[in-house]
Amino acid sequence: MSSILFNVVVQGILTGLVYGLMALGLSVIFGVVRVVNFAHGEFAVIAMYAAYLLFSALRLDPLIAMLPIALGFFGIGYALQRLLINPFIGRPAHEQFILLVGVAIIIVNGLLMIFGPDARPTNLSYAFDSFAIGPLFIDKVRTYAAIAALAVTGLLFAFFRYTHTGTAIRACADNLVGAAVVGLDVKRLYALTFGIGLACVGAAGTLMVTIADATPALGPAYTLLAFTIVIIGGLGSMAGALIGGILIGVSEACAGFLITPSMKSMFSFALLIAVLAFRPEGLLGKRT
Repeated sequence: MSSILFNVVVQGILTGLVYGLMALGLSVIFGVVRVVNFAHGEFAVIAMYAAYLLFSALRLDPLIAMLPIALGFFGIGYALQRLLINPFIGRPAHEQFILLVGVAIIIVNGLLMIFGPDARPTNLSYAFDSFAIGPLFIDKVRTYAAIAALAVTGLLFAFFRYTHTGTAIRACADNLVGAAVVGLDVKRLYALTFGIGLACVGAAGTLMVTIADATPALGPAYTLLAFTIVIIGGLGSMAGALIGGILIGVSEACAGFLITPSMKSMFSFALLIAVLAFRPEGLLGKRT
């Protein structure tokens, strides 16, 4: 029993790392642009379908397809911020909410029109393979997806810490007026940030298709999941998003094993309520 539970926890951690990468994009966008992307999960599902199409047409493994899809999503995010979202910066929060919820509705219905409601699986050759490490049997797909998620997260942390552009973006997040005073192109940096955030969700969606079948109905569920993760970890905290993703992944895996898979969402929201009750700013969030 203990070895089985240990296996379940490890699988939850691996899945949680992919969750964390998806939520990381939401956290980055909010932390800098101060806009909440209510279409976040829907963009993840677009990435899942893109990976599905590349695999079906070209037999391109999602782990390889992740790079072109992430680059494409960066371009989409950059253009979306420049052309659509930027005019709403500074407007009341409810107007931003309506705009992005509208984008989410368009995406879901567009996917339904193109692909229909049926789930689209990506049948990888190693989908049912596993690594045997002592009493542990770890799924290969989750292991590869988690390693890729960690690699993307590491690159993102290095970008924000060691590059001039990353430093400029952090300056905008810390002090918008000061950044504008010293001559930083705030609008361009906002567009870059939104592009980076969508690149993260594009990479995460590509990895998610190795774990779950693509279907339009996943969009709202993934948006809610990303919100739960960033609130638990601390809205605007990149490290918090990763930790929150791991906690949600483990809680879902344990709930599915110990009780029933249909109860996993209840455990996730119970964890959210506990964090809000005892640390409203999130695990790594800053007190205001």
